[in-house]
Amino acid sequence: MAKMNDQEFSALFKNEVQNAVNYYDTEFSQDRADVLSYYLGEPFGNEMEGHSKVVATEVSDTIEYIMPSLMKIFGNGDFARCMPRQPEDIASAEQASEYVNFVMNTQNPGFKIIHNWLKDALLFKLGVVKVFYEEHEEVDEQSFDNLSEEELAVLLEDETIKIKEQEEIEFGVDEEGNPIFVYNVTILKTTPNGKIRIINIPPEEFLFPKRAVDLESADFVAHRTSMTVSDLVEMGYDKEVIEQYAGFNEMQQDTEVQARFQQIESTTEGDSSDPALREVLVTEGYLKADYDGDGVAELRRVLAIGESTYILENEPYDKVPFAILSPVLMPHRMVGRSVAEMVMDIQNIKSVLLRQLLDNMYLQNNSRVVAVEGQVNIDDLISVRPGGVVRTRAPGMVQPLNVPQIGPQAFSMLEYMDQVRDQRTGFSKASLGLDPDALQSTTAAAVNATVQGAQAKVEMIARVVAETGCKDLVRLILSCIVKFMPRSQIIRLRNDFVEIDPRQWATEYDIDVNVGLGTGTQNEKTAMLVQIAGKQEQILQQLGMDNPVVTLSQYTNTLSEIAEMAGFKDTSRFFNSGQSIDQKVQQQQQQQMAMDQQSAQAQANVPDPAVIKAQEELKLKREKMEADIALEREKMRLNFELRKQELEAELALRAQAKALGGNVSTNLPRA
Repeated sequence: MAKMNDQEFSALFKNEVQNAVNYYDTEFSQDRADVLSYYLGEPFGNEMEGHSKVVATEVSDTIEYIMPSLMKIFGNGDFARCMPRQPEDIASAEQASEYVNFVMNTQNPGFKIIHNWLKDALLFKLGVVKVFYEEHEEVDEQSFDNLSEEELAVLLEDETIKIKEQEEIEFGVDEEGNPIFVYNVTILKTTPNGKIRIINIPPEEFLFPKRAVDLESADFVAHRTSMTVSDLVEMGYDKEVIEQYAGFNEMQQDTEVQARFQQIESTTEGDSSDPALREVLVTEGYLKADYDGDGVAELRRVLAIGESTYILENEPYDKVPFAILSPVLMPHRMVGRSVAEMVMDIQNIKSVLLRQLLDNMYLQNNSRVVAVEGQVNIDDLISVRPGGVVRTRAPGMVQPLNVPQIGPQAFSMLEYMDQVRDQRTGFSKASLGLDPDALQSTTAAAVNATVQGAQAKVEMIARVVAETGCKDLVRLILSCIVKFMPRSQIIRLRNDFVEIDPRQWATEYDIDVNVGLGTGTQNEKTAMLVQIAGKQEQILQQLGMDNPVVTLSQYTNTLSEIAEMAGFKDTSRFFNSGQSIDQKVQQQQQQQMAMDQQSAQAQANVPDPAVIKAQEELKLKREKMEADIALEREKMRLNFELRKQELEAELALRAQAKALGGNVSTNLPRA
């Protein structure tokens, strides 16, 4: 097979984009606009004048109920860990985990990214994030005074340096009478730099074909968005070509976009008059195609502009940079179901019931009457005022028109719809602890069953999020670190400055995402960790620090986990990291080995008074060091024990405060 020419590839790419756009318009656009309208509690459009227009808020309430539980799991900063596949990868896996969380939460606004990602999924069926490496340049301004010509020439040999200002000053003359000059210069030093960026992609900007089952097997996905002419020119593209495709942006006319920004009228009227700020439709697509004609389709990254998809870039690529999630999976489909669509019909029904109930109450309070024509003063009848008089020609000329009360039936129906919502989503006031009457009137077992039943539905959503989107996100971050970041650098991880070299990492790690919900589950984990810490203490005391069962680092990790379960994110305030402890112990062992070697060498020589004296001094130094090491270990053990007791006391006090419904003040810092 022959290699594709530019026209053939452009036609193929344009066809894929158009098919994906058509699929989005017919399948998702209007549905997502409706979901957003329900979430915002906007009118349905069938309201009548003089009747109640109230709108229930089931969609908003359900989403806002579930978000705190999910954010408690995934928004705590360290939700994912890299697990080694080989024993020799333990240290690098710990380092990779710390670096991934550093990129997520320090270099990027991790909490906000996770929040918007989850909320998009709960509302619009699909949440999308994009991971990529963004290059930028840092410009540093520096000044130098009294530089000679040779010094200035050496300075300008650096291609990253440009002179901003230069002043030539005559300093004197040489032996031949020629003037000598010195220079005062201000330079701009440009240093290339970059970082890994993680951004949320609006659902309407993510395109995929109808045939796609998942990201891994999809033969086409794309990010379609708007950029200004200035942005594209700054990225290095030809200004004339960009301006040719600037102007009308069809995405601004999308139903979902207009619903999000409440822009019913055409947005083209608001385009900037500055040509550099005109918007351009940009499509970044990832297409599998047999571009080179070898019979095997390879992944290619394509950057195109305009509705005609004029291609600016076409290059081979290794991995699609997106991570997606749906809260409720549908087999054999990329997009599942949202939580919002589960309760949209309930919101509609409850709105109708509430409107009818309120209309009925309005009629009860302002009931209609039956009047005999010609026997009643109509002006008196329609002039409603307290204590007003209605003049009639005979008794009984005005009779009230009875309006049946529907309150009991309506309230029963509303309670039934709440039960339906609870069954679908698992969220109710009882399960959330917001209904004290419901909890006090039932047994502890029943309350526990109610809470666990609600948690099961949330845990299912959390597990889906963890096993799909979160693991893919961690793998994307790891891939970017290995591919783009400097080979060796020093960064701050958990208040320790450590050297990171991704070249030493393993090629693959298993990804573990911690998922746990509920106070009961958390308390159970804390209690289990306390028991484990007790067993580790017992082993360390009986077998010593060099036992084959538990290391000091493992004991420290257990105490750190207890602190994290108590809500303390920065455990370095209480304990050193296991890695730093291992390094310190290793250094002590190396010092001991060196001293033992010196002692052995001294003993091998012919003894003389000087050697004997040196041996005695060496012995004294060794005994002193052993004592210092033992003392240091005992101090560390006592410190760990003290911190553990403080944490246990803190947990006990908090549990007591929660049981009593009050607050207990402690001396420990709170998360």
